[in-house]
Parts: sequence; C-alpha cells; structure tokens
Amino acid sequence: MRILVTGGAGFIGSHISDAYVAAGHEVLIVDNLSSGHLENLPTGAEFEQLDIRDESIARVIARFKPDVLNLHAAQMNVRVSVDDPYLDAEINVLAMVRILEAGRKANVKKVIFASSGGTVYGDPEVMPTDETQATHPICPYGITKLTGEHYLFYNHAIFGLPYVAFRYANVFGPRQDPHGEAGVIAIFCQRLLRDEDVMIYGDGLQTRDYVFVGDVVRANLKALDTDYVGPCNIGTGNETSVVELYERLSATIGGTSKAIHAEAKEGEVRRSCLDASQAGRVLGWAPETSIDEGLAAAVGFFRSRS
Repeated sequence: MRILVTGGAGFIGSHISDAYVAAGHEVLIVDNLSSGHLENLPTGAEFEQLDIRDESIARVIARFKPDVLNLHAAQMNVRVSVDDPYLDAEINVLAMVRILEAGRKANVKKVIFASSGGTVYGDPEVMPTDETQATHPICPYGITKLTGEHYLFYNHAIFGLPYVAFRYANVFGPRQDPHGEAGVIAIFCQRLLRDEDVMIYGDGLQTRDYVFVGDVVRANLKALDTDYVGPCNIGTGNETSVVELYERLSATIGGTSKAIHAEAKEGEVRRSCLDASQAGRVLGWAPETSIDEGLAAAVGFFRSRS
C-alpha cells in the first residue's frame, strides 16, 4: 500500500511512519521540519521537505499517487490558535482542503485524519465523552479540527472518499517536543531532569486523558483495514490532573524542582476524558499502556537525551 504521511517527521507521525514501513508499506513523508526532526525519519521511507501550505504539495500527491493519506501535519498549539486564529485556519483548514482536492484527483482510497478529542467537544457535559456528544470547541484549534472533519464528511458524501477522523486524547511518549507550550509531559520531563521548576497554569486541577503514542500507532495501523467511516475517539477513559502528573513525574525523577502556578490560559477546557468504546467496536482497538508505563518510557527517552 502507498501511504503519504504529512507531519511524518514529528512526534506522532514519525511513530506511525515507522510502523507503516515495518509493515511493508511504501511511505512518503511530507514535513517542513518546523517541529519534526530528520532523526525521526524511518529508514526506507521517501521524504519531501515541504510545508503543507505550499501549492506544490498537489504535484507531490499527483506524482506519488498514494492509496492512503495520513494527515498529521498541523498547527496544534491551543495558545497559538488563540493568539493567531488566521494562521491556525491557514494551516489546519486551507492546506487540508488543497490536500483533499489533490488526493481525490489522484484517486486516493482512504484518508486518516488526526483530529482532537481534547478540544472538539469543548467543555462536555458527559464524561467520559463519546462521539455522540455535542461538539462545541472553545478555541480556534478545536474549531479548525472540527472543520477538517466536516470537509472529510463532505468528500465522503459527495465523492465517496472513505475516512477515519481520530479524535485523540492527549498523546504522550518518546519523541514528544518539549519546546513551546504543547506536550506538558515532555515539558515537565525536561525541566525536572534539569532540576528546574515547572510552570502549572491555573490551579492545576484541570484534567486530561493521556494516551500513549504506541497505542495511537496501533489505531493508525488498524484504520488501514477498517470499513468504518467517521469520527473515532482514541483515549483511555481515565482523567489525570496536571498536579497529579507533576507529582508522579517528580517522584520518578527526583530532584529539588518546585511547581510554580501562573494564570490560567484562555481557551483551555477544564476537564477532558474520552470514551473510546467505539474504537473497540469498529477497529478492535483498546489502550494497552498504563499511564505509569507510558511515563516511564517518556522519562527514559528524555533522560537518554539529557
């Protein structure tokens, strides 16, 4: 199978690309390396350094003629989306429209899309939240991800293009970028390993559903063979607060670092926890990695690079 992975040099996309190559698929990775790294690229994959906003991506798709588009390149920082919603929409919506149009013309057979279960539901009334709940995102990032799902639905309804939109919980694990504001586990790991204080926004009691990247990879492998079309939560159904996360990592790493609280960030939901039972029904998927196992893997990765 010929698979084009956007964002394939980044955190999640590189793990998925590794698995696709290992499974014997022909993989083309498109990444502008703004947050991805050449060292993440799997041996055996073709690589094109390109921003997904560049018009030439249509020519790349036409040349490669992929069977599957796996779309993981994105502007994924909630804070950036609040500060610059135009940039967020340019990357997450307009670029995606061009890619989908090019894919349709190249006779792509399926699209796998990285959506966001942590933001598309907004502040949900039901926890854990399943795919039947209302989608009312309260940040531009969530809005653009939901808009991407709408374009996928349109392409399926009008042109018959199948898709799976993975509404990820908070993905973590090795290779996560510790820079900027995204990836709290990566940020905490790096700072604690340097014995530096960590910043917690608000009271730290806001919760997230943390799912290990290896489990996310398995979902992307299973998506190649499913007939299911539509959104699909990928999470654990368990909530962990930021304070609890800090305490677990601090106990594991040690040192004298302290947690410093700052003003809460705009556009941040209070609680997020996903019901992924539908993934079990349509993909045969369930999370296999506990948060403690995942945190140990993340700490080991960042410790090896500190």
